Formats: sequence, C-alpha cells, structure tokens
Amino acid sequence: MKQRKKRLTVIFTLLVAVALVISACGGGGNNNGGGSNGGSSTDGGGSPSPSSGNDGGSSDLPPYELSLYYPGTPQKDEKVVEEAINKILKEKINATLDIVPIEWGAWDDRMNLMIASREKADIIFTAQWNGHAVNVGKGAFLELGDLLQKHGQGILETLDPAFLEGAKINGKNYGVPTNKELAAAGGIVYDKTIAEELGLDMSSVKTPQDLTPILEKVKQGRPDVVPVWSNGGLFNSHFFANYDFLGDGTIPGAILKDMDDTTVMPVEELDRYKEYLAIARDWYQKGYINKDAATTQQSSADIWRARGTFMTVEPMKPGKAEEIASAAGRSGELEQIIMTAKTVATSETAGSMLAISSTSEDPERAMMFINLLHTDKELNNLLNFGIEGVHYTRNGEIISPTDKTADYSPGSAWMFGNQFLNYVWDSEDPEKWNKFREFNQNAHVSPGLGFVFNSDPVKSEVGALANVIEQYQRALETGSVDPDKVLPEYLNALRAAGLDKVVEEKQRQFNEFLASK
Repeated sequence: MKQRKKRLTVIFTLLVAVALVISACGGGGNNNGGGSNGGSSTDGGGSPSPSSGNDGGSSDLPPYELSLYYPGTPQKDEKVVEEAINKILKEKINATLDIVPIEWGAWDDRMNLMIASREKADIIFTAQWNGHAVNVGKGAFLELGDLLQKHGQGILETLDPAFLEGAKINGKNYGVPTNKELAAAGGIVYDKTIAEELGLDMSSVKTPQDLTPILEKVKQGRPDVVPVWSNGGLFNSHFFANYDFLGDGTIPGAILKDMDDTTVMPVEELDRYKEYLAIARDWYQKGYINKDAATTQQSSADIWRARGTFMTVEPMKPGKAEEIASAAGRSGELEQIIMTAKTVATSETAGSMLAISSTSEDPERAMMFINLLHTDKELNNLLNFGIEGVHYTRNGEIISPTDKTADYSPGSAWMFGNQFLNYVWDSEDPEKWNKFREFNQNAHVSPGLGFVFNSDPVKSEVGALANVIEQYQRALETGSVDPDKVLPEYLNALRAAGLDKVVEEKQRQFNEFLASK
C-alpha cells in the first residue's frame, strides 16, 4: 500500500510538472514559449513598456559602468553598439555598459581565473551545463531574492515561474534565466546547399548511424570542408544523449531524462554513452570529424561563418538553423533535423542565465540592467542585433540584413533577457515564436526536474574529478582517441578521484528530493 501511494505521488508530481510546462506554452499573460511573439513590447509574456525598466528614474543614482561577460566572438562594431545602448542606460538607470565577449574556447579558463582572483565584474553568463552550481559553491554569484523583489519586477511579471523555480539551488536563485524555450531536443544543422549539390537524401536521417553514408559522400564530393565539425561532446552532449546531471552538467552522475528510472549512474558506464563513443571514433578515423576537435579554441559559429563544415550537432528548437545562419551571414543556406525525444529538465530551466558577480560594486544597478533586458524592447534588440538602419532594416517586427550586418552579429539572443522581445529575421519563419510554444508541448518531463545537487559534502572530490574530466573527456567524446583503450583508463581515474562517493551522495540527495515530493 505504501509503495502504491508513493508511486501515485510521483506520478501526480510529474503530471503537475507537465501541466506547468504546457500552461507555459499556451499563450496568455506570463508564457515562456522561448522567445518573442513578434508583437509590440506589451505583447507576448505581458512585457511592460520600455519605460517600466526605469526604477523610479535615474536622477538620484550616481554614474556607474556595468560589465557584461559572456562567451562569444568579439564584434567589429561592439563600441558603436555600446554607445547606442548607453544613451538608453544613462536615461533609465544612469549607467553605461562595457560588453566583454570571451571566445568560447577560452571561456572556462577565463571564468575560473576571474573567480579565483576575485576580479571585479558585474554580470556574467552562467548555465547548468557550464558549472553554475560549482561556481555558486565558490561564492562567485550573489543570491538574488531581495534584488529580484526590489529591482526585478519586470522579470517576475514576464518570466514563467517554472524557470526561476527550476533554477534554484537550495531554494535560492543565483541567476536570472533567459525567457526562452522550455523543452529541449538534440539534432543536426547542415548546409543544404551542399546537400542539394551532392544530391543527398537528408529525409532518411533519423539516427546518428544514418549519417555515415551521407558524410562519406560529403568527404568525397567536397574535400574543401570538414563533414562534421566538433569542439567536444558530439552525440554525447547532454542535449542529444538526454543525460540529466541533476543540476550541474560538470559533476558526474546522471539519469536519462527521456526515461523514468531514477538510478544515478556515471554516464561513462551507460550503453548509450559507449554507442556514441563508437560512432565518434569511427567517424574520426574516417576523416569525417575535424582533427583538432579535442583542442580547437574555435566555436561552431566561427566555422559556419567561414563555410568550413557540412554539419554540426546542436541543441534543437524551431528556427535553430536559421538562427545560426543569420549570425553567420548565411541566411537561407542551412537546415535542421531534430533527432531525439523532447524533454524538460533543470538543464532547460537553468540552461541560460545572467548572474550578478559577488565582486560587483553595484549589484542593484546590475539587477536594474537585467530587468531592462526582460522588459525594454529597444535595449534588448540593440544588444542582440545592433543598430536599426545600420546593422539591419526593420518592417514591423521583421528585420532584414544590410551590408553591415556582419559587423555586429553576436548570435547570442538566447543568452540575454526575454526572447519574446526579439525581432525576427526575414529569412526566419514569421510564426517562429508560436512554433516555440508548440515545441514545448508533449515533452517528457525528467524525474529530476527542479532538483539541483548540493556538492558541498563532496567538494574536494568534485574538484579532483574536474581535473580528470578535463584530461580525458573531450578527446574521448570527439573520437580523437580509442575508447576501447582510453575509456577504462578514464573510469579508473574518475574512481580514484572520488567518482563513486559523488554518485552515492547525488543519489542520496536525489532520493530525499523524490521522497519529499
């Protein structure tokens, strides 16, 4: 009887979670459908007018320069865009902004150094898959409860509560989630011009194995491009393999979020992991994957811009291919294929956030700025797309590129504020944001939704494991080394660093979470 009641409780909890996700997708006041509805600043998500971000005016605030750190490629017209942004910020909150993009390949090292040295910073991009919980444990980010209540009312009004609730660590928020898609899936983005040139039947692609003969044709027919470009993960990326690391993708131990089993396992022992390693190794040996996949400092955006590949593995959503194409100055040239089940987990609610650094000299001003990114349409689009009439032209909510678009095209709209406020490129589906809402429906809810592992009891082991992961993971998952030889060595090194203790502690906390629900 007790077991039956427990099962019913878990089922009820999952149904509530599903209802929460679906209600977030159905339109109305506070939806989170993953982006702008393409309407005015008072449409879609109930966004207030631009003036609502001004916390009572700026006359009583001293001047302050905010810094915004995020992973991305520096833009030629960055300073020009900053000047336009600062005209708004000076009026609203008497602040100016220093945009500080850090190349993807250097991001982790740069952040680790900043945090360790207590370097001054204000706003920093963070995510569940990018060590958010570990950095919270280091004291890198401020707890945001009071700041949200005082200066984040626009965020609280427009962001679905599922985001903030799912991103909490020990009941507290240390980052403000981007208002974007809730569901997740994995797939590929490919160059449709090459596919058409070589007569490739992409409609046959359902699994990674289906891609092997296609990539061989690309290698033979277009030796000037790498068939698959990767800088880590490939099909073992959490978004494709559907691993739920239960709050922090950098700490070992996961469940499969497209399943209902709640047993925490090292993913390195899963059949799915080993299968994807074998595919990566086969492709690497055949020359389908870039030889520097384990060491490159470039990002996929750089490669698409340089026309250097046929295909990349990507987290999927409606319009993903065109989003990448627009950022690369290649509108209309790329297509996408969704290849996995849709899921919802903490990795989605906390998959893109802005945190306030504990070294900020004015956290209140930082929260005012984040609030503006969620409410001020002009500011939001300035940061994401540049200056109207220079970097794009606009017809209503539809924007078109100019010969200056490439001078400011960060391709980072999914990182900043409220995507409900974003304009839509003329090469994109004008129904993009409605399709985001449809995409969110009928997603499989991970049993771990809302759980975030507290690594404090195993802090020293987590640090030791990070060093082992850095040594082995990227080479293994890109196929750069033989998994038959290296995977056992990797597992032994993980165990020596405390893997079993971390997995056991994660399982203990997860069991308590499940029991409490």
